[in-house]
Amino acid sequence: MNIFHSQSFNEELSTEVLVGRKLRELRNKRCLSLRALADRSGLNINTLSLLENGKSSPSVSTLQQLALALDVPITAFFELGPVSQKIVFTSQEQRPSAIIGKTKLENLGEAFNKNSVQPFIVELLPGAGSGDRMIVHTGHEFIYCLKGTVHYQIDNEDYFLKEGDSLLFEAHLPHCWNTIDEDIAKFLLVLYPTDERDEPGSRHFSSINLKKELTMKVAIITDDGKTISQHFGRAPYYLVVTIENGEVVNKEMREKMGHSHFFAGHDSEESHGQGQGHGLDSASHNKHISMAETIADCKALLCGGMGMGAYESMRRLNIQPVVTDLQDIDEAVQAFIDGKLIDHTELLH
Repeated sequence: MNIFHSQSFNEELSTEVLVGRKLRELRNKRCLSLRALADRSGLNINTLSLLENGKSSPSVSTLQQLALALDVPITAFFELGPVSQKIVFTSQEQRPSAIIGKTKLENLGEAFNKNSVQPFIVELLPGAGSGDRMIVHTGHEFIYCLKGTVHYQIDNEDYFLKEGDSLLFEAHLPHCWNTIDEDIAKFLLVLYPTDERDEPGSRHFSSINLKKELTMKVAIITDDGKTISQHFGRAPYYLVVTIENGEVVNKEMREKMGHSHFFAGHDSEESHGQGQGHGLDSASHNKHISMAETIADCKALLCGGMGMGAYESMRRLNIQPVVTDLQDIDEAVQAFIDGKLIDHTELLH
């Protein structure tokens, strides 16, 4: 555990600013609005706002209340994330790794200070793969087969890579991958997103987790309960469907907060944080959190269109957004169940 010290971490940032940033990060990870955290901790909402903005120094008792409310040790407010580096050397013995089902991932560039290149070693047990859900993201994708045979499907074309074979393609083309025989397969996967806010790695491997869920809830933004709304911010409702063993077993309409709740009397399209990308500022993220409070129990969100900021906010809240060009809710939900619903991230604005 790394605990910051004023001289060793960042001399330009005060303790108040650092603790405030960590508090906001912990709150957002738990899908809590400021008001929800205030209710849970017993602290005034204005006090929390001052703390998160680095304008107030918290007492030990205040930190204890927050730690209890967020279910973290008090030291969590002082833990450092990984330091970004311009040069990353990763020895074979120290590769960060994770096992997701039958897939093992090794991150070859975890601490690199830019998101423009993301290298992985991927090892697949027999029967493993990304699922048949098509993956779409920005930039390019490169694969070099190290062992066994890997099957890639790209834009309805099949490619079979054996040891020593490689593949390079534009990543906006719908694609997925899997093993095809009883041997372990291993390949080098390098992702090159053109938008550094994009996280193609999570697109490749979050679908594995979604595919494993036997029971899950999926939210769809809608105006009428039958068709998918084209605008996340303006839609007044969520239709929440419960899926069990590949079948829809329940549907319920839930009210959704929209732009009108935050910008009464103003043009909502002009109210996103200016100069920071569409809805990517912290104020917009807090609004997106409020919009998502009623679907905190959902694993995915289907929509016809949304801003990049809202998309990123949903992912930070552990809700997988999927931007679809399908309009009929039943058709889109069935495509999602079948693993064939394409996430059209090129439609983000």
